[in-house]
Amino acid sequence: MGDPRDPALDRREFLQRTALLGAGLLAGTRAWPASAADAPPAAAPADAAARVRAFRTLGRTGLRVSDVGFGSSSLAGDVALVRHALERGVNYFDTAESYQGGAAEETLGRALEGRRDEVLVASKVQAGPHDSRDEILRALEGSLRRLRTDHVDVYFNHAVNDVARLRNDEWREFSSRAKEAGKIRFTGMSGHGGRLVECIDHAVQHDLFDVFLVGYNFGQDPGFVARLTKDLDFVAVNQELPGALARARAAGMGVVAMKTLRGARLNDLRPYETGGATFAQAAFRWVLAGPNVDALVVTMRSPAQVDEYLGGSGGLPPTAEDLRLLARYEARHGREQCRYGCRGCADACPLGVPIADVLRVRMYAEDYGDAGLARREYAALGGAVGVASACASCAHRSCVPACGHGLDVASLAARAHRAAAG
Repeated sequence: MGDPRDPALDRREFLQRTALLGAGLLAGTRAWPASAADAPPAAAPADAAARVRAFRTLGRTGLRVSDVGFGSSSLAGDVALVRHALERGVNYFDTAESYQGGAAEETLGRALEGRRDEVLVASKVQAGPHDSRDEILRALEGSLRRLRTDHVDVYFNHAVNDVARLRNDEWREFSSRAKEAGKIRFTGMSGHGGRLVECIDHAVQHDLFDVFLVGYNFGQDPGFVARLTKDLDFVAVNQELPGALARARAAGMGVVAMKTLRGARLNDLRPYETGGATFAQAAFRWVLAGPNVDALVVTMRSPAQVDEYLGGSGGLPPTAEDLRLLARYEARHGREQCRYGCRGCADACPLGVPIADVLRVRMYAEDYGDAGLARREYAALGGAVGVASACASCAHRSCVPACGHGLDVASLAARAHRAAAG
């Protein structure tokens, strides 16, 4: 069948094989052979210490990154955790000026001091459509001070969901000057909103970035939805994001996935995990074996979690058991999770509620169990917060029929408001 990450592999065939495996129709077989370039020749023994088992080239940047990277959205002071990941082979550390009010960058700076040349560091700033090059530069310099370094390897414009932000020539001028000064090596765009596909396509067309960081997980596979609902109409829903990522990779841009655990309700699947494999590892294998991404980042909160997550490193394809775990998770939680890049509800609310953003707040509050993050993200919606409060007493529910995946959007948005508005 060839390398599963070969762009020549037909995407429809990839999804069909995934669906067949998840349904148990190919039980006992693998969907694809392991890639010799990205995976070791044999699985590690069950008692082997967890380690990164594959490094991949991040698009045209030429950077060789661990296929599972360290996400720091919850990091605040735990230097030992960062060093544990580093000793396990993780060399890609993702952060942002907004994470933990700057504490994530400060912690990474302390943990990586003296070993900066061994790692790749990415940070982010939320540059708006009217921000000046000088304002963006000041944000970068603040990140560099907290990180105790003179440069970052990738600097992202954070949480982009509006093409107007990409049309700001000040970002292009800033990035050109910052690269020339050696303060950044490459630029990127991160996003997980309803207009993600539109933003990716605009950025690819105008060659604005070197790397994309996007919300992407097994929920993007319409085969899961079709198999669970028996409604073939759902197969046509939300196939835009994989195509946009394929276009980005064809243009030489690196792609890193986030939100790979689809809400991360890990404990729900513990009773069904067998043979030493876990739901998280299955979810990572689905992402990493597919043709659309180079690597992933995931928030790591403990040494045990680092070790578990690295069990999904290596580029091995998902097994039939892996995909049964993913299907079970989807059956339990699929009606509460947005599909990243789906724009079905983008303009559904007559009051202008940013529905996808509000539903992500619910995920942070209820699934992640991180009330602080939920409140910060809700507050970051700015003027939309007052509008979103209408969700708590919504009567028209015009958003519900707009969701092609069957989510009760009105109820989920109301839960988000109650969880994060206090």
